[in-house]
Amino acid sequence: MSKKVKIGIIGSGGIAGAHVSAYRKLPFVEIAAVADVIPGKAREFVDKHGLEHTAAFDSHTDLLAQSLDGVSICTPNVSHHRTTIDSLRAGKHVLLEKPMSVTLAEAVEMVQVQKAAGSMLTLGFQPRYDPNMKKLQDIVQSGRLGNVYYVETGGGRRRGMPRGTFVSKRLAGAGAMADIGCYSLDMALNTLGYPRPVSVSAFTSNHFGTNSLYHPEADKFEVEDFGVAMVRFENELVLQFKISWAMHMDTLGATMFLGTDAGLKVTPAGSGPWSGVWDGAIGEMTLFHDDFGGHTSTAVPLIGHSLNLFDEKVRDFAEAVRDGRSAPIPGEQILIQQAIIDGVLRSAEARREVSVELP
Repeated sequence: MSKKVKIGIIGSGGIAGAHVSAYRKLPFVEIAAVADVIPGKAREFVDKHGLEHTAAFDSHTDLLAQSLDGVSICTPNVSHHRTTIDSLRAGKHVLLEKPMSVTLAEAVEMVQVQKAAGSMLTLGFQPRYDPNMKKLQDIVQSGRLGNVYYVETGGGRRRGMPRGTFVSKRLAGAGAMADIGCYSLDMALNTLGYPRPVSVSAFTSNHFGTNSLYHPEADKFEVEDFGVAMVRFENELVLQFKISWAMHMDTLGATMFLGTDAGLKVTPAGSGPWSGVWDGAIGEMTLFHDDFGGHTSTAVPLIGHSLNLFDEKVRDFAEAVRDGRSAPIPGEQILIQQAIIDGVLRSAEARREVSVELP
């Protein structure tokens, strides 16, 4: 594709500005259109960001009628399903902000439509673009740990509860599990090659979100602010997954891969009350192993970089559109994650282990 890649942005909320910033750094991309369901908001967004040659629409269907190569979908979770399906059927490649959808059934249909349409559907998980994530994957998949039988991952904010659509069951589908837990799950599952889950046993709560001392919209808080789950996989692997928007603790611990020959501990980069959440880069990796009968721990040298991981995910999508490549982070993978989160919510409600439902 020698001409410029024409991109549309659907939804002009907070995250859309980051997409504009990232696309503007790519000389081969033209931001051709913006749409928002709230009348006048797309025009306001276009003017605010100085997008002089960008069309503004009050409907995503009007935007999709334009000659575009791809779209960034930056809408609330509840509309991910419809806007993605409409975009794919209109022949547009799609970069979708996480989470994939509100329900598992919606996610399944989205993947089915993508396959039928032949367009690309990729999900926005920027931690994948830390070069040390590839290093982590290489260590685990090289067999250095032996047979990996247990993984523990997650993260937590001491205080970090969002508002608005994030706390509505109808609009968000889930709370902390889907909002920030998706990053932890993707890191662990991608490292393992996205194994097929079999069952989930989970517990969730919302003690902070429903307490007006901690949240100004306590009377509207309908999702979980804490969750923990044990996920079983086909290959006798078990994953413990825990996440929190708010808690009386500084961290929920590191990510750990336990194998028959060695173990690997991974901690996120950053500092402050949100430092324990996997939405960015790796901070440290330590290998635990035996050396001639003695217990040894070795720091894994990290790859230094100054990459903006958000910009990298947008660049990768745009280049995939330009070059005709397959989806950088395909919907089929994230469908597995969506099935796990669906199982978490069903298990927590039923107070028992449930089977993971995958097509």
